[in-house]
Formats: sequence, structure tokens, C-alpha cells
Amino acid sequence: MSTGRFGVRADVRDWLIAVGVAATLLVAGLSGQPPATNLGLLGYALLAAGGLALAAGRRAPVPVLAVTGLCAVGYQAAGFDVPAVAFLFAVYAAMRAGHRIVTVAASVTMLAALPLAALASLHDTGEAFAQARGALELAWLIAAGAAGEALRQAERRADEAERTREETARRRADEERLHIARELHDSLTHQISVIKVQAEAAVHVARKRGEPVPEALLAIREAGREATRELRATLEALRDDGTTPPQGLGHVPALVERARTTGLDATLTIEGQLQDVPAAVDRTAYRIVQESLTNIARHAAAATASVRIDYRPDALTIRIDDDGKATADTAPVPGVGLLGMRERVTILGGRLRAEPRSEGGFTVQAELPVERTS
Repeated sequence: MSTGRFGVRADVRDWLIAVGVAATLLVAGLSGQPPATNLGLLGYALLAAGGLALAAGRRAPVPVLAVTGLCAVGYQAAGFDVPAVAFLFAVYAAMRAGHRIVTVAASVTMLAALPLAALASLHDTGEAFAQARGALELAWLIAAGAAGEALRQAERRADEAERTREETARRRADEERLHIARELHDSLTHQISVIKVQAEAAVHVARKRGEPVPEALLAIREAGREATRELRATLEALRDDGTTPPQGLGHVPALVERARTTGLDATLTIEGQLQDVPAAVDRTAYRIVQESLTNIARHAAAATASVRIDYRPDALTIRIDDDGKATADTAPVPGVGLLGMRERVTILGGRLRAEPRSEGGFTVQAELPVERTS
């Protein structure tokens, strides 16, 4: 619910105005000359109803315009010479909501109906007074309508200015993404391509000579291929404004398979009922598995690794264990990879645990909340 400049909720403010106008009309009716008709109670009820109807002016401006107009005509006919204050508020609200034609038509109708109602109650008999009264009512109606229209135009201009600011910020962000993409392409593509070509050539020469290809060389070649794929996917994501997820859970089996080519006995276990997850969760889960397997290959000196993905109704959990050299009394040194994983998980409102296992080795466990879609 929106609030005003003083922190008052809009619906509360509407009710305060409605009660204030109703009280003002009742006081004016009680302090004026008693009606010449026998419709006093009905007149008081119409005075109060006309004011209280303004509480719904924000939600239903046209019906409130009709109700306040009928109430004004009704208590005038009942003998209460009270200005149509509630109708003026309704005119302002309807013009602010953009109902210009309906408001003008209702105002013209009221200008014709109020003198007739006053004559019917026999409390307005002077021609000069009637003309002055009509001119005053017309002036107040024009003022109320002009105020509503002016505020509507001001709000429209403010909305247009906000949209312009958002479009400018979005355009600048797009330009910055393209700049980053160009920088990445210029600074990294050449170096990674050189590494990949050199590794491919070394493997080819070794096999041509009939020599065994070192596992490290195969790992370098595969890492070059993977880096090329990742760089291409990152550049595409930057250029496409992030609308296409570069990698996700569907690519985790390929990650595990590539880890096996380095000599690591890696396994993948998927539990729970497979379901679609938000794109951000999908990408984060992939990055956690990728970074964990990369750390195992680089630092853990492990023989086995297990990747477990569990689809739960309200969360996705990922756990990667290895039997590397980490021990329970070894304090983990948070590197860039672990910090990046923690940041990704925290942004999504999840939890990350990365620490040595009591039986030896290291574990990374992440829990990512998944919103249910109805």
C-alpha cells in the first residue's frame, strides 16, 4: 500500500478526508437555517453519505462522482442550503484519474440540477442570488477540475521522466556490457587460443611419434577447450543481456565426465523429482559444481569425487565431496573460487558450507531456495 509524504497510508488518508468532509457538511447543515420540509433526517443522512463516499474515490472515481452528485441534489431538495463540497472533491479525483468527459458531463448536469433542487425546497427564490450562486458553483467546479487535471499531467510527466531515467540506465548498462565483452575478447581470446593450439599440437606430435601422451598435457588440452567454451558463452551472455543462460544443471553430467578424463574417479547422483528451477539457481548450481571440481583437480590431490544433486520441493541442494589431502584440523584458505561461490549463493538467499571432512578430504554443500510456482 502506498504512503504519502507524511508516511500515512493512502487508504487511511482517504478515510480521514472522507470523515472530515462528512463532518463539515453535517456541521454546515446543523448550523444553517432549519429545512422548510419534513425531510430533515433524510437530508442529514445524505450529507453524511456524500462525504463518506469519498473514501472510495481512489478505487472508483466515477461511481463516487455519481453518488456525491446525487447526495448533493438530494439534500438541496430536502431543504439544506449546503455547498456541494463532496462533489467538488469527487470532480478533482475523477479528473486526476483521467475521466475528463464523464466529469464534464456530470458537472454540467449538476449545474442544472442544483438550482432546480433549491427551488423545489423553496429556500432559493431570488433571481440575482440564484445567478450569483450558479456562477460561484461553476467557478468552484472549474477550479476542482483544473486542479485534478494539473496533478494528473504532473504525475504523467513524472512517470515519463522515470521511464526515461530507467531507459538511460539500461542503455548505459548495455553499452558497458558490450565494452566488457570486447575487452574480454581482445585480452583473453588470443592467449587461450595459443594455449589450446600448443596443447593440441603437442598431443598430435606425441601420438605421431608413438610416445605416451602425459596426463598433464591431456588435461591442459581439455582445459583449453573448456576455457574457450566458457569464454564464448560468457561473451554471448554479455551481448545478449543475460537472457540466455550459458550453462546450467543440464550440463553438469558433461562436467563430471570431463573430470573423469583427468584421472579423477568422479560420480554423479541425482535425487528427488526433477523440476524446472529459476535461471539464476540453474546457473549458480552449475558454477558451484564446476568450481568445486576445478579446485579438486588443482589442489586436492584426490582420487575420487562425488557430486550429489537433490531436488526438494522448496530448495535445490548440491554437495561435492572428495578424498583429497585436506584434514579436519586444516583451516581452509578461502580463494577467489570459494568467495565467488559464496557470493552467488548469498545473493539467492541460500547457504553454503565449504570445509574439510572429519574422515579426510573436503566438502562443499550449497542449499539454494526455489520459489514454488502456482
